[in-house]
Amino acid sequence: MMSFLRNAWYMAGWSDEVGATGLARKIIDKPVFLFRKADGTVAALLDRCPHRFAPLSRGTREGDTVVCGYHGLSFSAEGKCMRNPFGERVPAGSDIPAFVVAERDGIVWLWAGAADAADEALIPDFGFIPDTPHSRTVRGYTLMQANYEYGTDNLLDLSHIEFVHKGTFAGQGVIFAGEHAVQVEGETLHSNWWMPNIAPPSVAQGVFPPEAKVDHWLDMRWNAPASMRLNVGVTPHGAGREAGFEVPQAHILTPASEHTTHYFWSSTRFNDLENPEVDAMLLALFGEAFDLEDKPMIEAAYANVRDNLEAGGDFWKERPLSLGIDQGGTRARRLLERMISREQLAG
Repeated sequence: MMSFLRNAWYMAGWSDEVGATGLARKIIDKPVFLFRKADGTVAALLDRCPHRFAPLSRGTREGDTVVCGYHGLSFSAEGKCMRNPFGERVPAGSDIPAFVVAERDGIVWLWAGAADAADEALIPDFGFIPDTPHSRTVRGYTLMQANYEYGTDNLLDLSHIEFVHKGTFAGQGVIFAGEHAVQVEGETLHSNWWMPNIAPPSVAQGVFPPEAKVDHWLDMRWNAPASMRLNVGVTPHGAGREAGFEVPQAHILTPASEHTTHYFWSSTRFNDLENPEVDAMLLALFGEAFDLEDKPMIEAAYANVRDNLEAGGDFWKERPLSLGIDQGGTRARRLLERMISREQLAG
């Protein structure tokens, strides 16, 4: 069975997904029930009653208390069993695990390790996501039938846009005119493309005339386990980046299980803020790119090795060929392996 990083923040969902009825979601092989308390903060419990294992998300709420819909055991937001309707005594062993959660940048984050080790300073910065008077963000979600690290490989190797995204983001060959560099700063990895003196790529069409020459960049930041920020930028050739524009995106992967992945994404713009047609266009564009282009390819690639993995193999035993441009994903895998190994050695 796959080992997951424990001392890390996993995106559990967008803030507005956790409404009055709560949200049930599987995270690193655990069923989790997230709900808002009366004060507006989010709580998270293991979504499994200890009696006969019914999902608490199928129960009811009495204030901040969750009542199991099967036999009526009641649990506080901290996981303590508060009431047994079949007697005055609450049986020993009836409490359930609660998770530390934090809400930031329109995201609900869940800490997978011990509560006393939770450190909100480790939450990656996605401060561009909430709307402001000068920006607007569209967001989305899809469930992939593939291991989350295969999604990381895809995002840290953006050369695939020339082949996979021919219907959406295809770069008109600009990647082949670019320079790729990977840098590691502590436990943060950067996988960046720099494409100088090229014709305007698709993201800049309508901003620059077709005959213009521009410099284009794709800067990807990775934080374990799989939280990525992508800055897509274009500026007049030879000018500083501040003379052009940049589109920040979030690409955050949370393993539901070893073989399934929650993929959350967002894209922020600084023009046409009140235009719902632009929202609709971007949602359709990203939906096509991720659901109809990326997702089928990642799932098909993973399906080709899944049987071997389930038989005790791993990614490296499949002897993946290196093309150089894929070193971002390779180095992220190695970083994550070291972090997990360090946790396991520490006990």
